[in-house]
Amino acid sequence: MRRRSSLLLLLLAALSACVDQASGAGTGSRDQIKAVGSSTVYPFTTIVAEQYLANHPSAKPPVIESTGTGAGMKLFCAGIGAQHPDIVAASRRMKRAELDACRRNGVQDVLEIQVGIDGIAFAEALDGPNIALTPADLYNALALTPGGKPNRARTWRDVNPALPAIPIQVYGPPATSGTRDALAELILARGCVDADPAMKELKARDEPAFQARCQRVREDGAYIDAGENDNLIVQKLQSNPNAIGIFGYGYLEENARAVRGVPIAGVAPTYRAIAGGDYPGARPLYLYVKAAHLRAIPGLRDFLRQYARAWNDDGPLVKRGLIAAPVDVRAASARTIVRETPLNPADLH
Repeated sequence: MRRRSSLLLLLLAALSACVDQASGAGTGSRDQIKAVGSSTVYPFTTIVAEQYLANHPSAKPPVIESTGTGAGMKLFCAGIGAQHPDIVAASRRMKRAELDACRRNGVQDVLEIQVGIDGIAFAEALDGPNIALTPADLYNALALTPGGKPNRARTWRDVNPALPAIPIQVYGPPATSGTRDALAELILARGCVDADPAMKELKARDEPAFQARCQRVREDGAYIDAGENDNLIVQKLQSNPNAIGIFGYGYLEENARAVRGVPIAGVAPTYRAIAGGDYPGARPLYLYVKAAHLRAIPGLRDFLRQYARAWNDDGPLVKRGLIAAPVDVRAASARTIVRETPLNPADLH
């Protein structure tokens, strides 16, 4: 009996320490929600924050920062406590290495919530060349070593005789961005295999070699790192009509009076094409949440429930440019929020 009582006391102390750590961790407490991460998910999270405040007028405004997915993951996984964010928004799935980093820093249980779907939109100014591309075109234009050789292409015609003889100038996100990761994984990798079917066997045999050959982006000025501010890319396209920009579909829809989508493999980036899986740049969007902070940060549970009410077909996030996830995916995400089910590390790679 004494041993059982001692064990119970230890468990209670551990639980109390976990909650106390999330509340303060020796750096003071925090009574407002803090989120970091993807610039693509950022506008959707700010809408949810506005609705949360409307329904909780006494709450402090959530702090929402657009840091990019990769940088956001580092901030999120740095530890538990008031100085660390509660949520990281991501325009790609968390990597196993990132979850391992979380756990090394005391972030044990993490909720994974898919909030919807997005498309990596390629766009040009309304007075641009009205270009249409394929994944192979983009691979040959933007990869560091297409075909295993340094990229010497300077114009679009250099990669495809049917394309205009205008300079390759692509404004896109930095290496820390989930959109950049999705560009490499969804577009460049596909274009690499389309250009050389032998690369499919290389991918199965040696993934790092495939990534080096197919997914690394050139650094000689053809691809221009425009930072995490997608609105800046829209401005760049207006001042440079021959250039192409890369950002989430929501920004394309929001700026339809200034830019238009570039078809990829004959498919334009539209709501229907992305939702139906026809557009090659479609990708899921996520929130990752610290389970320990759910018990410690006032309003965090209500904030997540507000998100779940906003992501439906007729919800405010779809009106802003989010592609609603399939019904079963939305239901699974809602269950994760209600049951606070942690992510299984075995599901990641």
